[in-house]
Amino acid sequence: MNGAVIDAAGLQQLVSTLIDRGYRVIGPTKSEIAIVLAEIGSADDLPRGWGVDVGPGFYRLRQRSDDAAFGHSAGPQSWKQFLHPVRQKVWSSDGDDPEEPPRYAFLGVRGCDLAAIATLDGVLGKGAHPDQNFVGRLRGIFVVAVNCTEPGGLCFCASMGTGPAVGAGYDLALTERVGTHGTHYVVDIGTDEGADVLDAIAHRDADPAEIASARDDVAEAAHHMGRAMPDTNLRNLLIESRESPHWDEVASRCLTCGNCTMVCPTCFCTSVQDTTDLSGEHAERWMEWASCFEFDFTFIHEGSVRQSGSSRYRHWLTHKLSTWHDQFGTSGCVGCGRCIAWCPTGIDITEEMATFSELADAGDD
Repeated sequence: MNGAVIDAAGLQQLVSTLIDRGYRVIGPTKSEIAIVLAEIGSADDLPRGWGVDVGPGFYRLRQRSDDAAFGHSAGPQSWKQFLHPVRQKVWSSDGDDPEEPPRYAFLGVRGCDLAAIATLDGVLGKGAHPDQNFVGRLRGIFVVAVNCTEPGGLCFCASMGTGPAVGAGYDLALTERVGTHGTHYVVDIGTDEGADVLDAIAHRDADPAEIASARDDVAEAAHHMGRAMPDTNLRNLLIESRESPHWDEVASRCLTCGNCTMVCPTCFCTSVQDTTDLSGEHAERWMEWASCFEFDFTFIHEGSVRQSGSSRYRHWLTHKLSTWHDQFGTSGCVGCGRCIAWCPTGIDITEEMATFSELADAGDD
């Protein structure tokens, strides 16, 4: 940490400064049922005083006893939707020039989601054939990250190495401190642009005790995760478990609805749809999110390759935690817990991996 401190008024200034510099500021906001990401006009739009209770297949808002703006864990959305939109036009017969991507400032990016952005960049931005739409959007973002001091009930970022402290990739990072003298934020500077923005808002130097206290609380949060992955080589475990009967047991609970892939901050698969008007004079091509749980996702020739629910779930989990390493050199999971919360039947990815680990240890995989 670089030792700067801003107060609630400074957070307001931060939002207004970013807007004045041409950014569309996106941050957490409170809807009727969830904390959702949306464009904000001031820090007053942040969900001060609201937290969430989460569990397998469960997510509820709850009022906090303080005015923390970032006192909540991951909601149903991730920052992926702004970098890799749900639906985007690829081509038009009218020859329309592609729209200039907006300049986003992301306010409140957690360690898990910052890692997810880097993971998506490894897939869509740094491959042999980069997605230029993604690259253009990513190039223009300003990131204000937030260190976690209060993990949610489904968080397991510590066991995935992505949190609770944020990693590289931010311009500014905040650690929220709520106390009797009001809320303030210890600030870490990640880039020259971040330093320039901080210089434009009211701040002061932090004293060593403030820096140490913030650092200690973030480190302590790693010991209070709601979940954890088993301490084993997950990649090899899934390779060894490819014929396990447990896949059928999981499939008996899985609806193959695709919720887990829709809320996942790193799932990137898409399909392409071509449309024409009734006259046939105008045509468009659109790219939209797809899910490996869709029956037609692997359709070739006369049918789908993965026709059973167990084979589709096995593909999703094995790709996420195992073969992603082979393709992209990292795990595809960042430990945010969204897939657990938003699974209608409460399937818990950490519990399933623990079961595979126990079966392997017992020699019954």
